[in-house]
Amino acid sequence: MKKHNFSAGPCILPQSVLKQASEAVLNFDNLDLSLIEISHRSKNFVAVMEKARSLVLELLNLEGKGYTALFLQGGASLEFLMTPYNLMKNEGGKAAYTNTGTWADKAIKEAKLFGEVAVIASSKDKNHSYIPKNYTIPSDVDYFHCTSNNTISGTQMKTFPKFDGVTVCDMSSDIFSRELDFSQFDLIYAGAQKNMGPAGTTLVVVKDEILGKTGRTIPSMLDYQIHISKDSMFNTPAVFPIYVSMLTLQWLKDLGGIKAIEKINNEKAALLYAEIDSNPNFKGNTATEDRSIMNVTFSLTDDNKKEAFDKLWNAAGINGLNGHRSVGGYRASMYNALPLESVQALVNVMKQL
Repeated sequence: MKKHNFSAGPCILPQSVLKQASEAVLNFDNLDLSLIEISHRSKNFVAVMEKARSLVLELLNLEGKGYTALFLQGGASLEFLMTPYNLMKNEGGKAAYTNTGTWADKAIKEAKLFGEVAVIASSKDKNHSYIPKNYTIPSDVDYFHCTSNNTISGTQMKTFPKFDGVTVCDMSSDIFSRELDFSQFDLIYAGAQKNMGPAGTTLVVVKDEILGKTGRTIPSMLDYQIHISKDSMFNTPAVFPIYVSMLTLQWLKDLGGIKAIEKINNEKAALLYAEIDSNPNFKGNTATEDRSIMNVTFSLTDDNKKEAFDKLWNAAGINGLNGHRSVGGYRASMYNALPLESVQALVNVMKQL
């Protein structure tokens, strides 16, 4: 039976990418050696790293604009502290954050270890079911931090505030999913496992000119400038996740880039949200105008039907539909590689209830 993978992360990957990756584990580049046993300093893997970093800037339209793409480790969770370490001034440091969900809340917690944090907007009052708007970013902060898509609650920023200072965005769960002017951000980070590759590597895209201004002595492993100077190989990189991310980025480019995938993603989201809104058995969990195209959260209008619905979607080969334990209900994560037919399969099941 075909499986329809709505898992929130690690994410679904293109079948062609999985096939190439599995072959490389056995024999990479016709070396008669596995990808995961060759030296990361070999010309074969250095070429992978360079291509992956180049594809990132190409797809985001940031080539030649003073940005560097890095593949690091530690997930977005490590970026929560690397961001203030590299951007918040050692003396009198201050940053502005919006709190739109669990991961933003964790980022705020880490930043408070390095200086003053102003939470300038929050959706905590309604269990993060909407995106705050019409807030003002203080002019005296070292940077402004936001989270573009909230995986657990299912909300997504549709626009971003104009700010003359440094803007940082956690794009872990919607990177490469929609067209944006990515040059409005000075630092973007994203765990690969949500929309790009396997768990184990983290993408960081940083504007070089914003670094080295804090007056801090930063440990080498946490210093973006050191990682840049070593071409993302200061330490042994996560070879397999980076290779699969490179394959996924190439797959996306061959598909037509972000513009092409955004059209498909919008079609998937429209199909599922239409069923949620028209079927009396279901209701959406978030404000309509803030609905995520990546993570659709919804609930039953009658919890007595839960057993029947769960049987239906499990029987249909649907995987990963349960909502996050902190929210409950259901969550359909529709990352780039999820085909429209999988969304249709879910909609068909919903119609049967």
